[in-house]
Amino acid sequence: MFKRILIANRGEIAVRVIRACRELGIETVAVYSEADRTALHVREADYAVAVGPALARESYLSIPRIIDAARQTGAQAIHPGYGFFSENAGFAQAVADAGMVFIGPRPDAIHRMGDKVEARKLMAAAGVPVVPGSPGTLETEAEVRALVDKIGFPVMIKAAAGGGGKGMRMVEHEKELASAVRSVASEAQSSFGDGRFYVEKFLHSPHHIEVQVLADSHGSVVHLFERECSVQRRNQKVVEESPSPFVTPKLRRAMGEVAVRAAQAVNYLSAGTIEFLVDGDRNFYFMEMNTRIQVEHPVTELVTGIDLVKAQIEIAAGGHIPFKQSELRQNGWAIECRVYAEDAEHGFVPAPGRIDTLRLPEGPGVRNDCGVYEGSEVSSYYDPMISKLITWGRDRAEAVGRMRRALAEYMISGSLVTNLNFHRWLMDNPRWLAGDYDTGFINQEYHPGTAAAGGDVEQLAALMAAAFAASRSNNHRAPAPASGAPQRQSAWKTAGRIDWLRR
Repeated sequence: MFKRILIANRGEIAVRVIRACRELGIETVAVYSEADRTALHVREADYAVAVGPALARESYLSIPRIIDAARQTGAQAIHPGYGFFSENAGFAQAVADAGMVFIGPRPDAIHRMGDKVEARKLMAAAGVPVVPGSPGTLETEAEVRALVDKIGFPVMIKAAAGGGGKGMRMVEHEKELASAVRSVASEAQSSFGDGRFYVEKFLHSPHHIEVQVLADSHGSVVHLFERECSVQRRNQKVVEESPSPFVTPKLRRAMGEVAVRAAQAVNYLSAGTIEFLVDGDRNFYFMEMNTRIQVEHPVTELVTGIDLVKAQIEIAAGGHIPFKQSELRQNGWAIECRVYAEDAEHGFVPAPGRIDTLRLPEGPGVRNDCGVYEGSEVSSYYDPMISKLITWGRDRAEAVGRMRRALAEYMISGSLVTNLNFHRWLMDNPRWLAGDYDTGFINQEYHPGTAAAGGDVEQLAALMAAAFAASRSNNHRAPAPASGAPQRQSAWKTAGRIDWLRR
């Protein structure tokens, strides 16, 4: 086992990896930019190394600086988390060339699955169903039009090197095609340095369902069942759950078998995810493979009892997967809400700022994967995720009940805006509660003013309490009330009891 691991990331995933290392008795090295000098992951790690300015490309995305930090601190391995270098074959190779271990897949697997077009070809050759579309990349609007004439509208135009919801456009009509082609090519070039794109048939209101896989260097590959990821804004996930309320036992077995076959086709190593689109008739199609740990991995951990980050580290150190597919079971139900500094009332735009008050929910079946603390700043330089709130229950109803209770307890205020009220709204939405939702759910159900009126509830409560306290301090002390007379509520209790404001 490794003695010391460097974590080439920040935020909640860096803290999550630190905790796994601590349980394994491994020392940790954090890297940080100037903007993250006082960040939680820096405080939690055993060692910390500054790697550059706030801009990610000059710090977290600088291969020489990350490798140098690992060398300086004697790290034997590097965990990339998700985002940044997690799916960068060049970085994985640089780690190996420096004599260290990359905690993730081999560089060739990252490269092959990172190119969406090549991944489609590879999966089709392995007998994995893929969405109808272009056999390779396209370069001109004329080529796109020729393909659309064959498969028909609507279509999705996607960046070949895309991910994270970027470089994607859905086109329903002929008049939108030219601008969509230009837009995708431009965004692909600026975001990924690769302007190539391809076209797929757009599936109306599909489910976005992914299957977690785990593979070691000794030939063992298993799947850890599915996650339902259809609650999305801007093609990015907001809420996930496992099991999926849409997936039948027959579909679960079929998707799991295909996911294992897909991983074997690229000689995969470590944790990864095979993502599928599933239509209303439960036909499923390969969409892409994420060659890293996923943001939503906690829901799988809660229903299987397997620590995926520990498993990544143990596999990277040469260990065996200590269980067989036949021994794995889904136990209960888990739901994850991604808590972001974003304004759901205005198109889910980022709304970072300082956190003045933070009270995280606790209690049975509640887990917080958090990357901030009271007094810290959610920076505009990076992803505005604050934390992931996850609940577990014996069934979906109990998991939902616990999530409702946890969201009611969650208090955060400051100069930022959060999407907590969106999550509170979701937990009471009849369609979501019935499991009757797909990737079009937010656009169909959520509109400005739906979740909350009057701004952020926590900030309003705090202001009311402060005003009340100020008015009391400006008056002379009132005489003590007579025995049995009603007593005025304390300002502290008023600030704490805010549930009535949400009704």
